[in-house]
Amino acid sequence: MLHVTDTIEINESELEERFIRSPGAGGQNVNKVSTAVQLRFDARHCAALDHAVFLRLKRLAGSRMTLDGVIVLTASRFRTQAANREDARARLIELIAAAAVPPKRRRATRPTQASKVRRVESKKRSGEIKKTRSRVHPNHD
Repeated sequence: MLHVTDTIEINESELEERFIRSPGAGGQNVNKVSTAVQLRFDARHCAALDHAVFLRLKRLAGSRMTLDGVIVLTASRFRTQAANREDARARLIELIAAAAVPPKRRRATRPTQASKVRRVESKKRSGEIKKTRSRVHPNHD
């Protein structure tokens, strides 16, 4: 079981890991050994996630989530399979934990009298500055 929060735990059977060759530098080893991990997690059909968490997760995951609701994470930062596997799982946990926190509701407030006065004064000042930018007209006597 992957412990995400106090209320969310993900079963290991819901994770699918595939080991692929890492891109980038690494010498001859990179061409022979599959050290990178591609972690797939079907968030849409996960019983541990309620609908609100899934929707927030969808927004946070962005392009890392497929149209079917599967999150695909690729980890290739480290040179060993085990380290990349842990990295991918940690990133998944971090993503789900962020989605589990409901956003704070915005409380509607009104601007203070002082802020209204400051805004009007600022507008007056910028209007005065713009007046000085106009073309100078010669006085016709």
